[in-house]
Amino acid sequence: MAMRLQQAGHTPYVLVGGATGMIGDPRDSGERTLNSPETVKEWVGKVRSQIERFVSFEGETAATMVNNADWTASLSVIDFLRDIGKHFPVNRMLARDTVKKRLEDGISYTEFSYILLQSMDYLNLFRTHGVSLQFGGSDQWGNITGGVELVRRVTGETVHAFTTPLITKADGTKYGKTEGGALWLDPTMMSPYAFHQFWLNVEDAKVGEMLRVFTFLSHEEIETLEAQHAEKPFLRVAQKALADHMTTLVHGAGETEQAKQAAAALFGGGDLATLSSTTLAAAITEAGAVELERGEELPTYVDLFVAAGLVSSKGEARRTISEGGAYVNNVRVEDAEGALDEKELLGDGWIVLRRGKKKFAGVRLK
Repeated sequence: MAMRLQQAGHTPYVLVGGATGMIGDPRDSGERTLNSPETVKEWVGKVRSQIERFVSFEGETAATMVNNADWTASLSVIDFLRDIGKHFPVNRMLARDTVKKRLEDGISYTEFSYILLQSMDYLNLFRTHGVSLQFGGSDQWGNITGGVELVRRVTGETVHAFTTPLITKADGTKYGKTEGGALWLDPTMMSPYAFHQFWLNVEDAKVGEMLRVFTFLSHEEIETLEAQHAEKPFLRVAQKALADHMTTLVHGAGETEQAKQAAAALFGGGDLATLSSTTLAAAITEAGAVELERGEELPTYVDLFVAAGLVSSKGEARRTISEGGAYVNNVRVEDAEGALDEKELLGDGWIVLRRGKKKFAGVRLK
């Protein structure tokens, strides 16, 4: 959203929670574990490197990064209660959906008062930078409108709130750390290959929505992709366009191409040797991998397939090889009694095993 608004001529202020990150906003599932100051400081330090992929910090509408610890950390309790708390009727705070759900099991004053901190952010940004629009996910509606009301009470001015619906799966469940399926921008948390695969596996019922929300494709381009997808859904043209667009936006065109080559190679449609060791390791690890200690002699093909979990026994491994269904680095294994050759090892000691067309795993000899 910040990227779209900046392109429309607006100046974004990127707010990081050096203070609010120490507290955490209330959630339905229960009390949050408090983060250490060191952890929050580390998070704050990483935000800009991720955000600058989407908004520019240069030019006429250059973005500015602000940290709410700058105006919160030195604030005294007395000043906070007099200048901020005075404007928040408790009955309205109790009426918030999350608070109501938590009252029966208990909610700490720490989380109960979170809305005051986020509302104070809006007041400070309005006073110091003239910020008049705050946006976030729909779960932040109460916190943002709390800030709108605080600005009105303190200054008499009108500011605005803008929220977007949380992105959910087709069954209505959320994506997220708690629910599983979290999407990370940091390549150390989620490899570009896994990132590309996430978008490639978006459900048919959601791909049109995802294209409209996340990409900068035109309405005509999206409608064309939807028509092609409706005609031949098995080709997944819409998902491929979504995955390519998002991976390029976040990680760059080079990583997108590597991710596509890795997927093709793993399923037998490309050359594994052309992949970088980083991409190869990420792709294999995503698929499922094991590490084996390297002995004086390289392991047999039978032992490799058993160790990788692609077969349940040596006998099954031999039958799979004899029937022509076993592959090492996309090359069919012909000898059921054969052993791995040194030249078959890929970067960092990896090899890719495949049984049939779709069952594969990686093994790393170390």
